[in-house]
Amino acid sequence: MSTLSRVVPTGFDVETIREDFPVLKQSIHGKPLVYLDSAATAQKPHAVVDAIRRFHEVDCANIHRGVHELSQRSTAAYEETRAKAKKFLNARTKNELIFVRGTTEGINLVASSWGRGNVKPGDEIVISALEHHSNIVPWQMLCEEREAKLRIIPMNDRGELLLEEYEKLLGPRTRMVAVSHVSNALGTINPVARIVEMAHNAGALALIDGAQAAPHMKIDVQALDADFYTFSGHKVFGPTGIGILYGKSKLLNAMPPYQGGGDMIKTVTFEKTTYADLPYKFEAGTPNIAGGIGLGAALDYVNRIGLDKIAAYEHELLVYGTEALSEIPGLRIIGTAREKAAVLSFIIEGIHPHDIGTVLDRQGIAVRTGHHCAQPVMDWFHVPATTRASMAFYNTFAELDALAAGLQKVKEIFS
Repeated sequence: MSTLSRVVPTGFDVETIREDFPVLKQSIHGKPLVYLDSAATAQKPHAVVDAIRRFHEVDCANIHRGVHELSQRSTAAYEETRAKAKKFLNARTKNELIFVRGTTEGINLVASSWGRGNVKPGDEIVISALEHHSNIVPWQMLCEEREAKLRIIPMNDRGELLLEEYEKLLGPRTRMVAVSHVSNALGTINPVARIVEMAHNAGALALIDGAQAAPHMKIDVQALDADFYTFSGHKVFGPTGIGILYGKSKLLNAMPPYQGGGDMIKTVTFEKTTYADLPYKFEAGTPNIAGGIGLGAALDYVNRIGLDKIAAYEHELLVYGTEALSEIPGLRIIGTAREKAAVLSFIIEGIHPHDIGTVLDRQGIAVRTGHHCAQPVMDWFHVPATTRASMAFYNTFAELDALAAGLQKVKEIFS
């Protein structure tokens, strides 16, 4: 593998970064851990772990409702994350940021609250052939309930959406276009600014699933002009069970609450309830406070490294990994879009992905195998499943060498 080019962006010190991630220092089955499953969940730096521990050890109290010091401190830390998310997404105001459990809940909130008030029989929702199940099933449910139609943007053999076909799908009955910013199964980076613009030209709204984009690139919801944008904390090196839904104020103000309960009200009587202003109208009940604080620490951490540096380094990992895997006979990369994030999905002729994953695990290499919650993508490429190696800025070229060597071992075992 020494003949492959290794380009490290100036000022990027991956070994120093790896020191921030305690999980990477362990061995699995007697081999150094090679973690290549960040698209499923990213690892957490000390800064995130420490922020969560501090909350539980020093500041643990419920938010928004207490006058005592612990409640005041926990409220301030939790709400500071909302301000950090505003900056992270370049939203107009922090009141446009709703805390949710993750991307899945963000999409479900919009499909439920906005969808039920705006989608009528015969209307159309447009999604793409690249979507994660989380951006398919909620819209299917809405269409079934409202007697609407679900339309699908097709893709080519590279895994790129066909915008000329997308344009043909748009019409006077199109109400919402919902697409992923980056495909979790293939790594394709979709031209979401153009997709949003085309949706708006047709009089429709646009929601962007940013789960796979948020950890890897700068996001500017104002420049994208997205009506809704959502991402998950655990993809961006933060905790599980927390995420952000961005929505334009005028849309969120017009939408009814998603759930009822404490903290989302102004007044309650047995005759009538009045709801809180944004963003609290959509945040019923005690939230994942520790998760919210941990997410804030994760956003700080990513910003300290710099998303431009992250994107540049991960691109070099992708180039290197693509070349290394392409040298393995019988291996075919699924998804070869010209614009890709650091995801390598592949099959090896005659070997089931689950067998590949099992053999790699015995060598300390963690990859994902299966349909990646994207069964329509697998159907499109006529494969039951793939093996997916997904990279982050804590991965190294040497780890990709280990992956390639591990796959050679797989081939020896099953030859």
